[in-house]
Amino acid sequence: MTRVDMTFNPLMETESILRFPTYSLAGQAGTSFKPEHLAAITAISGPQGFFEIHAENYMGAGGPPHRALETVRRDHPISLHGVCMSLGGPQPLNKDHLARFKSLVERYEPALVSEHLAWSTHMDTYLNDLLPLPYTAATLAHVCDHIDQMQDAIGRPILLENPSTYVLFAESAMSETDFIREISRRTGCGLLLDINNVFVSATNHGFSALEYLRDFPLSKVGEIHLAGHAEQEDDEGELLLIDSHDGPIADAVWQLYEIVIARCGPIPTLVEWDSKIPEWPVLRAEALAAQAILDRHARDREITHALG
Repeated sequence: MTRVDMTFNPLMETESILRFPTYSLAGQAGTSFKPEHLAAITAISGPQGFFEIHAENYMGAGGPPHRALETVRRDHPISLHGVCMSLGGPQPLNKDHLARFKSLVERYEPALVSEHLAWSTHMDTYLNDLLPLPYTAATLAHVCDHIDQMQDAIGRPILLENPSTYVLFAESAMSETDFIREISRRTGCGLLLDINNVFVSATNHGFSALEYLRDFPLSKVGEIHLAGHAEQEDDEGELLLIDSHDGPIADAVWQLYEIVIARCGPIPTLVEWDSKIPEWPVLRAEALAAQAILDRHARDREITHALG
C-alpha cells in the first residue's frame, strides 16, 4: 500500500498559488451551508465561523451552486464532506467520482476534507443511505486500501467519520473503536467524531456512549459533528433513534460534547442540519451555542496554563 506523506513541505507551500484566502478553523464552530441562507449570511459583516458543504452537491462544472459557494468561500473557511465515496464498499472506488472530488479540493482549497466509514454503492447504483460494515480483518484491509487511494488522489489526509448504526453484524471480530483506531494507524488519516452518531448508536444498541468515547482515539480527532436526531419505534415497540439532521441538538448530545471538549480542547465543531431546514438565525444559534462551549474551555485552559 502507498501512504500519504503528512510531513510539511515549505517548498510545496510556495509553489501553490491560492485562489482563496487561507483561514484557520482552530477553536471555531460552523454550520452546514445551505444556498437559501446565502442572503442572510452575506448581510452580516464579520466572520461567522466555517461552513461545511457536501461534495456531491457541487460536482457540476458551474452554475448557481458554484457562484453561491464562491461567495461564501471568499470570506470563510469551508470543510468539504463527502457522502458517496463508499470507502467501505467491496468494489473499487469510482474513478470518475474520485476525480470530481479531487477537482473540488483543488478548486476550493477546503480547510478540512472528510468522508464516512460506510458503504453506499452496489455495482453502478448509488444508494441513499450510509450503510454499516462488519468489523473484520477483510473489511479493515479494503477500507484502508480505499482511504489510501483517496488520500493519494487528493494529496492530503482525510478525516474519517464514525457511523450511526441500526444493525450489528454477527461476524464482527473487533469493536468499532478498535476498528477505527486501526484504520487511522494504518492510513494516517485523521478522524471526524460525530457525537450525535455515538449517542444514536449507543441508544439503539444499548451500550454506554461515555464508555465508547473513553475508548475512542480522541487524539486523532480533527473535527466534531453535532446534529439532531428523530425518535421512532422499532417493530417491537422499542425506542429507535434516527440520525435525521432535521432538528435541534439534543441535551444529551450537548452533555457528551461538553465532556469531549473538556478533555480534548476546542476542536473545530460543525452543526449539521440537512432537512426541515430552519431560517438562518435558528441554525446560527446552534453554532453559537457550540462556540460558547469552545470559548469557555479555551479560556479555562489558558487560565490553567497561566497558573502553572
